[in-house]
Amino acid sequence: MHVYFSGIGGTGISSLALIAQKAGYEVSGSDARPSQYLKYLADHGVTNTHIGVDRGFIASVHAKHPIDWFVYGSAQPMDFPDHPEFAFCQEMGIKQSKRDEFLSQLITKNGLKLVAIAGTHGKTTTTAMAVWVFKQLGIPLSYSGGAKLSFGDQAEFDRSSQYFIYEADEYDRNFLSFHPEITLISGIDWDHPDIYPSREAYYQAFNEFISQSHQAVIWQNDAERLGLSQRDKILILDPKNPEIDSRLKLAGQVNRLNGWLVANGLAKSLNKQVHELVEVLNKFPGISRRFEKIALNLYSDYAHTPEKIKGALQMAHEVASKNIVVVYEGLHNTRQHFIKDELATLFDGVNQLYIVPSYLAREDKDLELLTPKKILDLLSISTKSKAQAAELDDSLKQAISSHLGAGDLVLCLSAGGIGSLDEWLRKTYLRAE
Repeated sequence: MHVYFSGIGGTGISSLALIAQKAGYEVSGSDARPSQYLKYLADHGVTNTHIGVDRGFIASVHAKHPIDWFVYGSAQPMDFPDHPEFAFCQEMGIKQSKRDEFLSQLITKNGLKLVAIAGTHGKTTTTAMAVWVFKQLGIPLSYSGGAKLSFGDQAEFDRSSQYFIYEADEYDRNFLSFHPEITLISGIDWDHPDIYPSREAYYQAFNEFISQSHQAVIWQNDAERLGLSQRDKILILDPKNPEIDSRLKLAGQVNRLNGWLVANGLAKSLNKQVHELVEVLNKFPGISRRFEKIALNLYSDYAHTPEKIKGALQMAHEVASKNIVVVYEGLHNTRQHFIKDELATLFDGVNQLYIVPSYLAREDKDLELLTPKKILDLLSISTKSKAQAAELDDSLKQAISSHLGAGDLVLCLSAGGIGSLDEWLRKTYLRAE
């Protein structure tokens, strides 16, 4: 089967393309812009790709070897309303679907048991932790996650595996394409108002996903939000269980909670005791862009919702006590409007706050652009007194370097991709080393 991936340079689609290739499919695809993931794919043998969104490339690919399935991510229809590849596939009668429908078919076709990790926050780290457990125990597995791993490829397909571990994204209701064997819910807090106009609609989607799961593990506070009670197929965990902090030695409360979720969620299926998996997880090395150390005392974190930001700040305070400086890059202007009330006091406990322009993608063009100065106006009096607007330039570099020289911990809350704060940090500080 020949599968063409539109948006193949993105995190999720590139992982899926790599899995498809390893599963024996012919793979081709395109992306609007270059990315590190395209190079990663090329290094792994996926070379029939193109930079640009046009009719010419997909037509030439189809002429040489007919495309059977056109797979795309949620961003493609939004970013390109008159997408030429969509029009071409419709004219040629080529099957089209979002990425999750294709992956669900691949999992079913290969008779794999799906371990799905879902939630508003924590799912990327939790997915990586689950992969870590399988690898440390020497159990064959296939997987796809949302971050680069130091202990494996960003995605793998092993024909001898029985399990597939997947970070199941709720955006655009994508996770409803699956019927998992095990579902781990890492944390729920209303997000994506462009898809879910109310908190109730968001919760309903999670309830539906859990109802499609053979087994589900969820935190008590999230179970209460969804109106769930303990029963055969649902295991409810207490986040205040003192064993979480006493047994797990990972830095950051969010990491310890994620580890406890994985240990309890996988113990029965792997025929292990929870404490055995906890010992494995205590050696977890972490993942990219999750409190990732860029230089001495300089960290990059993908936190972009209030709960994620609180978790990243808690970890920073755990590591460096009170000497915390934050550089904040909002992920999506739409989200800044959605969380602006909570932004007011999120950073009250930091020493200094720099606000850089938000990373724009999938935006509601009718919304006012919240510039750094406009976000400053939303902040509490306490935070505003120690905050300033900034740009990704030499002035910010000098400020960060000054804080690092003074022994402060600088936490950069950043989006990813071309032009982001995260990319700027790596170019500025990794090259300097």
